[in-house]
Amino acid sequence: MDKIRVGLVGAGHRGRAMFSLAAKGFDFVVPAAACDIIPSNWYEKQWLVDEAMAVTFPDTEFYTDYDEMLEKANLDVVIVETGADIHAEFCAKALAKNINVMTDIPVVANMEEADMLWEAAKKSKAMISVGANPNEQKFTVLLKEAYKKGLLGKPYCMEAEYIHWSMPKSDEEVHLNENGDWRRLLSPIRYCTHSLGPLLTVVEEDLRYVSCFATGMHADEEYFAKKDDMSCAQFQTESGVVVRLQRAGRCRANIGHHNYRVFGTEGYMERIDRFDKPVIRYNYTKEDDNALKEIGGEYMPPEYADNERAEGHGGMDFALLDHFFKAILNGDEAPISLKEGLRMTIPGIYAEMSAKKGGEVLKIRYPWDDDNE
Repeated sequence: MDKIRVGLVGAGHRGRAMFSLAAKGFDFVVPAAACDIIPSNWYEKQWLVDEAMAVTFPDTEFYTDYDEMLEKANLDVVIVETGADIHAEFCAKALAKNINVMTDIPVVANMEEADMLWEAAKKSKAMISVGANPNEQKFTVLLKEAYKKGLLGKPYCMEAEYIHWSMPKSDEEVHLNENGDWRRLLSPIRYCTHSLGPLLTVVEEDLRYVSCFATGMHADEEYFAKKDDMSCAQFQTESGVVVRLQRAGRCRANIGHHNYRVFGTEGYMERIDRFDKPVIRYNYTKEDDNALKEIGGEYMPPEYADNERAEGHGGMDFALLDHFFKAILNGDEAPISLKEGLRMTIPGIYAEMSAKKGGEVLKIRYPWDDDNE
């Protein structure tokens, strides 16, 4: 395969950005088709693009019917960038036609979709890879390297925070919700993939139990949906590894921070999003030095630091696409597998259920549990 014909479903701001990056960042990509139920997303100038996508990509076929695009566009890849609550069906339809899929996160909205997509992937000859860009960030890369070298030992306790402010009635908030209200409506803890994904790369077992509490609603803007402002969840594996996660969907702190801490039997690593600059700090027993060593905590993956094409969320989006396209060209496995995507998505579904039950401890089920029975 010399060229990869790429199609897009979901031409909102995220879809436009990923489609443009794929087309402009990789010489072998053919931007063949795009689909959206709102034609203006393609034909008119929108947020984060210099001109209408139809002008930038005049040879790209545009569809309002996804099934028609899959049938007619002769695609090798579909990039799924619909709302975060409606990914699964689009993925399954492409897999049924043996078209490779790159899907954004969270991967599924409920357990019925998780079971359906797991079965669809098993039946397909195509690859499905998950667009979890935090798994490509510098912190995750260094964390995995330290773990593989034995510098962390066995992680036994981990923490993550994703604190995000809300901007009601601002231009940015309007554009972020241009294709639906999932950002306003989705429970904060359900959007846990950015936090759990990096941590689970060094945990060789699934999160199995969860207890979650939520704050209720304290915002007084009419714009806000009736949902919890913040959620705090604790997860545990069968062997006793504990993961604490705090998620804020809205708050009065004008920040958008991703923080991580990993406590291991032989070492420690953290990424702290400070107001002045993000930093990564660590120490390892084997280095015989208790002092925390500090390096820059920027998102750019180390292998792309000198690549001028490495754009999108500090280079993480480029890394996602690069690893995905290389896997297709080389016949390799998905760089971030469906199983990894579900491991970071499903715990949030159960955490929301736990919060609705007043923090009741729930046991988490995964589709592959049935495969092992």
